[in-house]
Amino acid sequence: MFRASGLRPLALDAGALCGGIGVLVALCLLSLAVGSRPLGLAEAWEGLRAHDNTVASLIVWRLRLPRTALAVVTGAALAEAGVVMQALTRNPLAEPGILGVNAGASLAVVLSVWLGGITTVSGYLWFAFAGAALAAALVQLMARRSGEAGPARLVLAGIALGASLNAITGTITMYDTSAFDSYRFWVVGALEGRDATLLAWVAPFLAVGLALALASGHTLNVLTLGEEQAAALGARLGRARMLALAAITLLCGASTAAVGPISFIGLVVPHVLRLVLGADQRRLLAASLVAGPILLLAADIVGRLVIRPDELEAGVVTAFIGGPVLLVMVLRRGETAG
Repeated sequence: MFRASGLRPLALDAGALCGGIGVLVALCLLSLAVGSRPLGLAEAWEGLRAHDNTVASLIVWRLRLPRTALAVVTGAALAEAGVVMQALTRNPLAEPGILGVNAGASLAVVLSVWLGGITTVSGYLWFAFAGAALAAALVQLMARRSGEAGPARLVLAGIALGASLNAITGTITMYDTSAFDSYRFWVVGALEGRDATLLAWVAPFLAVGLALALASGHTLNVLTLGEEQAAALGARLGRARMLALAAITLLCGASTAAVGPISFIGLVVPHVLRLVLGADQRRLLAASLVAGPILLLAADIVGRLVIRPDELEAGVVTAFIGGPVLLVMVLRRGETAG
């Protein structure tokens, strides 16, 4: 009887994961079909399978397949980064941008446009990633100036640095119209116009970041108990934080560089999954690999439909979807607790 009851949560987890994967596959196929030139699901599948010079195949392979793949990997990366960030800071409302990563990437993009005249996504990709990495490193150094870089110091350092970098970004864009024009299209977060080359550039960074995040599940479980308890259990706090920060930097830096600072995924997905699955970070990290892409793909598909033939950026739609979902889940949890 004990063994059967113990196996039941595992069966439920496996069933939920298979259901999530099914939803993700369906959204991927729908993403190949939806756009300014709509395709039927059968036509999109045939274009994917044939890989020839037909109109449907060219649309699928050159435009929508890279976009769909980028949505899947960046959605997973942002959700994983959110899980790691919330466990690292022991704050269920923390999100990756709190470390100043988005602010660093934004300033680097503006500087590349202002000083270098770079106006393409592929051109300022590396500037954005370098800015995100440098900002994360500065936050770590600032937090360590007063001793061990605990969660509170990391958050305060990230907020302070982010505010400073955003002020510089705002000043530059206020007085340089070309920098502002390029920046305003990037900063909302969008998947439109991204190609397979861009995906190939960011894929190695995302792969390493995902590997670090998934490998840190047990350590994150220990960190959520508190620093004193984690140290008593033998956790190497400094090493654990460095690996977690490296994962966040790689995941957020590469994702933000590729598609812009898309909000709410790193906040909503971990929080909702925690309400459903509990606080085991290993389960949250595994589920985020599916839930993050589902949210970003759904937002991208909705954005292509609501004002067709034009598009609404995915970063805008995630805010509309993520905000109400998070509010409903929090209210339902409060009613259950009451």
